[in-house]
Amino acid sequence: MTPEESAALPAPLPEGRFSGRSEFTELIRQALATAAAQGWREIILSDPDFQDWPLGNRAVAQSLNEWSKGGRKLTMLARNYDAVIRQHARFVTWRRTWSHIVECRSSAQVPAETFPSALWSSGWVLERLDVPRCVGVAGYEVERRIALKERLNEHILNASPAFPATVLGL
Repeated sequence: MTPEESAALPAPLPEGRFSGRSEFTELIRQALATAAAQGWREIILSDPDFQDWPLGNRAVAQSLNEWSKGGRKLTMLARNYDAVIRQHARFVTWRRTWSHIVECRSSAQVPAETFPSALWSSGWVLERLDVPRCVGVAGYEVERRIALKERLNEHILNASPAFPATVLGL
């Protein structure tokens, strides 16, 4: 690896507690940049509405474009996607382009206060434990990754398809 290539790689993702909206959004940006650089195969994003996620951010859109190579899968889980459609135009456009690797599910029956707000990958996870205050924990621990994946899978199995890439009509 050349010095230029190693300088372009993102720093290792932080571990431990985080607090505040700005720290949360920066962690999401860093995680998606790392996903692109390291070629994460699968990502799960979960939040009641993704309102305060940086999905419409230009850097996030660029990271998602770089990540979107063959064999990748993104699963999204939300109570509803209204805020995504209203606030994250770049993401909506990206989702339309890459609809074949993005699965969006909705679980409106789960109360917002108990709905998981998390980013899961096979190597690193982030979970907001207190959504209004943006307080949570992130890390590489195997136990944390497995436990979060099991909880998210349970929600995904009980959710229905949502947020279609295109709306067909007559």
